[in-house]
Parts: sequence; structure tokens; C-alpha cells
Amino acid sequence: MTREIKPRLIETDFPLRKVSEESRREKNIRHGHISTLHIWWARRPLAASRATSLAALLPDDPQRRIKLLDLIAQISPWEAVSGKNHGGEFLLEKARSLIREAFDGRQPRVLDPFAGGGAIPLEALRLGCETYALDYNPVAVILNKAVLEFPQKFGTALLEEVKKWGDWVLNEAKKELAKFYPNDPDGSIPVGYIWARTLFCQNPLCSAEIPLMRQMWLAKKDKRRIALRLIPNFKEKRVDLEIVGQKGEPIDFDPEEGTVSRANVKCPVCGGTIDDKATRKLFREKKANQRMVAVVLYHPNRNGKTYRLPNDADLKAYYEAESALEEKRRKLREAWGIEPVPDEPLPKGGGPGAERAFSVHKYGLVRWGDLFNARQKLALITFADAVRRAHAEMLRAGYQPEFAKAVATYLGVAFDRLVDQETVLVPWITQLEAVAHTFNRQALPIVWDYVEAFPFSYFASALDWTYRILGNLSAVARVDSYPSATHGTATSLPWPDDFFDAVLTDPPYCLAPGTLILTDRGYVPIEHI
Repeated sequence: MTREIKPRLIETDFPLRKVSEESRREKNIRHGHISTLHIWWARRPLAASRATSLAALLPDDPQRRIKLLDLIAQISPWEAVSGKNHGGEFLLEKARSLIREAFDGRQPRVLDPFAGGGAIPLEALRLGCETYALDYNPVAVILNKAVLEFPQKFGTALLEEVKKWGDWVLNEAKKELAKFYPNDPDGSIPVGYIWARTLFCQNPLCSAEIPLMRQMWLAKKDKRRIALRLIPNFKEKRVDLEIVGQKGEPIDFDPEEGTVSRANVKCPVCGGTIDDKATRKLFREKKANQRMVAVVLYHPNRNGKTYRLPNDADLKAYYEAESALEEKRRKLREAWGIEPVPDEPLPKGGGPGAERAFSVHKYGLVRWGDLFNARQKLALITFADAVRRAHAEMLRAGYQPEFAKAVATYLGVAFDRLVDQETVLVPWITQLEAVAHTFNRQALPIVWDYVEAFPFSYFASALDWTYRILGNLSAVARVDSYPSATHGTATSLPWPDDFFDAVLTDPPYCLAPGTLILTDRGYVPIEHI
């Protein structure tokens, strides 16, 4: 017997302006929001996901339509679900009650077969639905387990354990790595080390090593201007550096002018040039190097950051990390049974778009491991090892395997945040005096000068973001059955027919060549439209 489906509210009316405003505003919300858990490119606003889910699940009722639309508008703001609005839970419970009323007093089964970052399943769960999330991408499945399954299964117990074991991982990593990131004698702590890739001038009468800098700013704020000045040393055929502006002295040169633009290089010593094709060729032939050009510091008892040129202690610490890397790799290779530094090839080809997205190939960066300098590799495999050991320690201590897996998942997610800020493709943001991210966009372009982040501070920060998100997720009201995050394809669902009451989704946009699209000319292959 086919169940009668009444027209849904979303088919009749929807508070589009209010939901759109809240969706835009949500882009600036960070603490506790799942967008900060892990990078996911096709993030959907929680406000829109929540509002459209409710409007799709409720039948249209002309007698109550205005009140229902007002309820949808009221639950759209982030404050309604973040715990910052004491009336938010009342509104959500009202929405849950209306949904149960529409489905004969039970929680409807809802599926998102393209779950992605988890926005729609999370909001269906928040509305009291029995929620199922499916995705073909295993990263999405892990994210949905972290967003949906684990907080519902284990609740606030996760918070304490993730905090405990996150601190354990950080302390274990510090034991091995602290000597490679020494503090200054005055107690200043590194924020990061700014490096420039280098090429030797191709003028045989010069041959100076050119630091490749897109510009020379270190800090570029309204009331704070600090820059590196290039000092050509014609006699020694080298480029020296000095920091200008930190003590208030005027900057009498243009820091916007660097030594490289669009892979075209100009030598500050002799004025000779290297064109873009030659630059890429030299990189592919492994004739490029790197040079530490500045160290960024902060002092616990002072405001703001300070800059200085690298000294012998900085270089010694880096070279010692280089030496330690090989021994650490050997030990982990034996323990893990795989190469600890990722050696899989970076994606290449697939058309002009893919070539642009992974343009580092043109510069000889052809494997994932090429995206890290030696100290970054050492730091990251040490943190990864600590996360693995934390999981083993939990099992040894008698933790339930599923609970230990959940805790380790959040530690792994925090580790992923660290990796995003610990590659040779991370620029220094001069306007904020902050470390950027590798994936500022969906591409891996070359970065001429990059910042090597102080890993302890950034892992601690990643843990803090994770705690905040988990706190919000743990507060989502419990449902009768745990949500499910499944790895699979939408073309072959692992559930019987008529299992779901609703399918709520924002499907993928990419259509394969040959896909037929209905037009006024009938069905036409996508590539012919």
C-alpha cells in the first residue's frame, strides 16, 4: 500500500530572506561550528540545512503556515543551536514535536546519500530524526562518524577523554621534538620560521644565491610595518638581509617588490633574470634550495610578535632535525610496516584544470612527501606516532574498542589540522601576522617563501577547536537510535526499499561525460549542451 504524501511546506512557502541572511552570517562563525573540524570544500550552511530539512519534513498546513514559517526563521540563527540562546532548545523541541506529529508520533528515518561534510545529516539529527549518512569518499565517512555517530553514542564522556589524550599526545611529541625548536635565551618562543626557496643566479659572473620572495613584508598593518630588506653584496656575490621597521625606523624602500613574480626571477646582485621556463626547469633538476630568512617569536609576558634574523642556533637545530629524521623513519617503518613519510605520487594530468590545481608538479614536487621540509616531516611523523600509541595505550588500559576508536578519531582530526599548517606551501599572512593554511583554495600552487609553524602551539590550537566542536555536538538531543555513517555508493543503497521516510540531500554537481540531460531537444549528452 502506497502511503499518501501530503504537500510539504517547502513546496508552498519558505522564509528565504531570513535563512539566506543567517547562512551568510554563519561564514564568520568559528567556535563550535563543524566547518572548523576538518576541511571540506562543499560545506553547506547549517542554517540552510536546518531550515530546509524542517520545511521538507513538515506538511503544509494553511491554518498554521505563518506560524510554521516563523518557527523555521527562528531556528535558523546559529545561536538557536549553539547554546548561546536559552530559548533555542525550546524552539528545537517544538520543531521535533511537530515532526513527530507529522509522522504518527515517531521519529522519521532520513537519509542523505551524498552526506559530504555532514551538514544536512547533523541538522536532521538535531531535529530529532533517525538519521543515516552515506558517502563514497572515506574522508566524508570519518567526518560524519565524528559529527554524528560518536557524540550520540558516547556523549560528554568523549570531551574528558579527548582532552586527556590530546594532552598526552602533545606531551609525548614534546619529549622528542622540543630540542629541535629551542626558545630564545630571553624566554621568547618560536611562532614560526620563514623560509625562502633559492636559485643561483644564472649569470656566470655572479652566481649569487637568490632568495625567492614574492614580497618583503613581515607585518603590514595600519600601525605596524616591518619588512625584510635585501642587501646585495657585490663583492661576495651574495644577498644579505636586515629587518627594518621593528623599532619604528622608516622603511625607505618598497617591500611590495620581491625577487620573483610568476616564476620570473630577478637577481638583486647583478640584475640578471631567470625566465619562468628556466625557473621551473631548475626546480625540476633539483637545483633549487631554501634559506631561512627570519624567525617569528612571541614572549609570554609581552604583547605582539617580534622578528629577528636566523642565528647559528636556529640552523643547528634544523640540521639536527634533518639527521634525526632518517633514524625516526627507520624505526617507524619497522613498527608500522609502511613508509611513514607519504611517498605516493601527487595527482597529475586530467586536463588543464588539474594541471593548474597541482602546479607544484612543474617545480619538481611530485610526491606527497615533497610538500614538507625535513623538520616538518620529523614533527608530523612523531605526532602521528603519538596518536597511534595513544590508541594502543587506551586499549591496554581496558577502554572499550569502539570508544578508544572514537577518541583516536578526534586526535587524528586535530592532527590533520596541524598538517594543513605544516607544509612548504603555507604563506605568512602579513596583515594578520599569522600562519596561513596549505589549502586556502582547492589547489596546490607553488609558494616561494613559506612559514614553518611551531608545531606544539598549532597542535594545541587544533585540539582546542576540536573540544569546542565536540562540546556543541555532545549537546545535541538524543534520539531513539544512533545515527549511522556508512561508506558506500548512492547507486546501490544498502537498505531495503521503502526504508526511509525522506531523502534530504544536496547532490554532487559534477556530471560524468555521457550523462544525459533532458532539454527541449530531448535527452542530450552533457558535453553537447
